[in-house]
This record gives sequence, structure tokens and C-alpha cells, in this order.
Amino acid sequence: MNLVTPRQRQEWLGKAEDYADLFVQRTKYILPHAARFCLVLTFIEDGIRMWTQWGDQREYIMKSWNVGWFLGTMFVIINLLGQLIPCGMILLRKKTDIACGVLFFIVGFQAISYRIMWEPHFLLRSCALIGGLILLMVEDRKDSRALFAGVPTMHNNAPKNYMQLAGRMLLVIMFLTSVHYDLSFVSIIQNLITGVGMLFVAVGYKTKLTALLLVVYLLFINFYANRFWTISDSRALHDILKYDFFQTMSVIGGLLYVVTLGPGGVSLDARKKEW
Repeated sequence: MNLVTPRQRQEWLGKAEDYADLFVQRTKYILPHAARFCLVLTFIEDGIRMWTQWGDQREYIMKSWNVGWFLGTMFVIINLLGQLIPCGMILLRKKTDIACGVLFFIVGFQAISYRIMWEPHFLLRSCALIGGLILLMVEDRKDSRALFAGVPTMHNNAPKNYMQLAGRMLLVIMFLTSVHYDLSFVSIIQNLITGVGMLFVAVGYKTKLTALLLVVYLLFINFYANRFWTISDSRALHDILKYDFFQTMSVIGGLLYVVTLGPGGVSLDARKKEW
């Protein structure tokens, strides 16, 4: 016997969406800054790593590509300055489009340099980072204030709407890296949560509520599963967990942009308003 009627489910979802809207309204001056900061964290961490591991990074490139000291050094400098300077520009809201363009280049440059372009884990994480950067570019547009006031229609600001669609779809690709293939109860629940969340955000259904729930879920999982600070930095596991931690924080930043901007015109939420 079904104890919860469809009407009751709709009422609960409606209340949850109202709370999500209230949260966005009360934090509308904080969320964009938090989203920017979280989004660039992985680039800041990697840029700092280039400085602290200067010799190791240079030696790796020299051996991997059989190049000399100069090219190995240039690789480190490009990654160092090509990440920290754009991140500073983004946080200061200076020439954000140019800064995002440089970070797009860095993602591709590292994929080629480390020869991991087609490594599935890296590829999916890179797509998520690119999705987050696209949403950052949407937020930075001069008339972005109109986006905070409500969801634009399909016919207004069409480039922005399609950028939001591309950003959302690329962003949630990251969750494919967290799929569990065993049939334990916990794994099934985790796959269900991430699967439904991915689908809803990608198509723009209950977008703000779903993205907000995914932010909470990812924060919990990230601080629980990627506690790199508990591992000695002399162990390889420390760097692996640290990489995953900051990559996940950047995806959280992208999801915060989804919460802030809403679904855009190319979404089921926008279509429902037209119906």
C-alpha cells in the first residue's frame, strides 16, 4: 500500500523548492563569490604544486619527452603562471573571459604534456572543469543580473542559454567517475543519488534544488573520502587524494553556479513556465 500520494509528493517537492529559492535569495551576494573561489581551487593548488615541486615536474617532462633543461623549465613556468595569474584575475573579476580562455588552454596543455588526454578519469574530470568555467563565463556577462531575477526564456539571450546547457551537461559528467560497480546497498544508494542528480541537472529539472542537494552530498563525500591531510605527504596516496579533493571542490563551485544562475532557457524548468 502506497502511504504517500502523488499530491503529497508534489507538495513536498514544492516546499523543498521554495526553501532552495529562499536560500538562493538570502545568499545571492555570497554564492557567486563562493562559486568562483571553489571553482578555481584546483588550478590554484596545481599552480602552487608547480612551485613546490619545481624540480620534480621539470625532470618528469625532460625524461618523458626527452627534452632539455630549457623546455622542461618552460613547462613548469607555463603551468605556474598560466594557472595562478588567471585565477587571480577571476577572483578579482578582471577580464574573466580571457582568464577562462587561458585555463581552457592549460587543461589541454596538461593533457598533452602528461600524455593522459584519453585517460577516462582525467577526461571526465576535465570536462567537468570546462563546464564550470563555461558557467563562470555566463555569470560574468554584463547583463548577468537579469539571470538572478528569474529564468530567461528560450528566445532571450540564446547564446547564454546554450552556454548554460553546455556547462550543466559537462559539469555533471564528473559524477561518472564516482560510479560504484559492486552491488552493495550503500553503492546502489550512492549510484541512485548521483544518477538522478546528474539527469536532473543536465536536463534542467528542479535545477536549483537538485544542484544544491548535490553540493551538500559532494561536500560530505569529499571531506570524508579525500582526507589527504591525514596521510603523510611522502606517500603517493597523499597526492592522489589531494588531487581528487581539489578537483571535487571545483565541481562544487560549478554546481554553486547552477544554483545561482538557475537552469537557463534551454531546460525543462523554463519549459514548464511557458506551459
